[in-house]
Amino acid sequence: MTPGPDLNGSGVLPGRPRAGVGLHFSSLPGGYGIGDIGDQALAFVDHMAEMRLHVWQFLPVGPTAYGDSPYQPLSAFAGNEMLIGLEPLVRDGLLHTTELGDLASLPEHAVDFARLIPAKQALLKLAARRFATAADGALREGYDAFLHGPHGQWLDDYALFRILKSMHGERPWPEWETPCARRDRSALEKAASDHQADIESIKVLQFLFERQWRRLRQYAGERGVRLFGDIPIYIALDSVDAWSHPELLLIDRDGRPSRVAGVPPDYFSEDGQLWGNPLYDWDYHASTGYRWWVWRVQDAADKFDMVRVDHFRGFEAYWSVPFGASTAREGCWERGPGDALFEALERSLDRLPIVAEDLGVITEEVVALRLRHNIPGMEVLQFALGDEDFDLQDIDEYSICYTGTHDNDTTVGWFRGTSDDTRTRQEIEAMRRNALRLTGGTPATIHEDMIRLAFASRARVASAPMQDYLGLGSEARINIPGTTLNNWRWRLTAGQLSGAVRERIADMVDESSRG
Repeated sequence: MTPGPDLNGSGVLPGRPRAGVGLHFSSLPGGYGIGDIGDQALAFVDHMAEMRLHVWQFLPVGPTAYGDSPYQPLSAFAGNEMLIGLEPLVRDGLLHTTELGDLASLPEHAVDFARLIPAKQALLKLAARRFATAADGALREGYDAFLHGPHGQWLDDYALFRILKSMHGERPWPEWETPCARRDRSALEKAASDHQADIESIKVLQFLFERQWRRLRQYAGERGVRLFGDIPIYIALDSVDAWSHPELLLIDRDGRPSRVAGVPPDYFSEDGQLWGNPLYDWDYHASTGYRWWVWRVQDAADKFDMVRVDHFRGFEAYWSVPFGASTAREGCWERGPGDALFEALERSLDRLPIVAEDLGVITEEVVALRLRHNIPGMEVLQFALGDEDFDLQDIDEYSICYTGTHDNDTTVGWFRGTSDDTRTRQEIEAMRRNALRLTGGTPATIHEDMIRLAFASRARVASAPMQDYLGLGSEARINIPGTTLNNWRWRLTAGQLSGAVRERIADMVDESSRG
């Protein structure tokens, strides 16, 4: 394997080998129907410190819509209001504990989005209205600074977009009335005038998200925990970014794409994955010096210590599918922006916090692009163990080694196989033999054996989903790529992360010298 670049030149990865965990905020344990970035996240940081885990990886934190997917956010910059913690709002006097009863009755083992969203939206709107009439002192000063800071570049458009989306029954913006879809000035001014209070509420909620996020990042930093975020390479068609800046994309003035994104047939799907996101107009981005991308990566650097860029290979070449195609098989490869994009980022930013999600069909050109810009890559053991010639020493130090990711089954589910598995029975049996040979473990302990294998690699960060630390099966899988139903719902319960479990994980980390 090609050696990585100078490890001291980038500073993206920790300075010594560390252990990490993958767990999205929505999956955190606690009441009120969904995990959050408030008290629940702070408590998990404390648990991470106990478990000697120093890197917390999670999914994109933008506001979700279609399929509740974090990878189809309504904004590349806004925060997901559903992740706002309620206890801090109670302490701020914006809500009362007695008002949280409807959310307290929601299940704790899974997110019931259909029940959660309307109930929590009502509470958040109530908190925002109280903020508008009662907030003063430091809270009001913080809000004023928020409005006049860098968030002002996207906040007005985002608030108006959410109002117009609500006015049109939450339909995608290409289905709105033409004046609103095409951003007719008089239509937008009328909507803004008619809904001033609601627009203000949306801005307040974004401030409250930002306030809680800043507290979380400070708290994590004080306890030696790095926040490892995630941004999708593509933006959703139904997003404020596409609506307010259609010139970024290969779409017409009515929001109709000419070609859309996906990936060719792979491990996850025989027909490939037809994501449907509009593709970028890379010629336009180049003409601006990649200004929007600089803005986006700077925003990520302000939020996270590290950020995984989903589908990194799309910067070298991307799978382009004609709009209206039935499957991704009908696509073809097209050249991406390559070095020009990263050179623009390097000129403009103090640091490049990027980790490349470089899985799938990876060519020598993709690897070379990553290495030229000192960007760490990823290794996933569930994929690697399909190769009987796999050698743990081939894993580069300048990388992150995982047992599996949010797109994989849990390690226990992967080892057992399922009825709808994309692998043949022979492939499953071969992987089992290889896993047992390389780990020296047993079927009953395969989850811990795989974690120890990752910990034994040279990778600067070795990480596993929380489900693997707990030895959970396919019932705890959070996402099945290419599907839209019942994903992103799994939650950790408080009882699963007992003191004894935390101690066992800490022992595993200490044994590996990654603590």
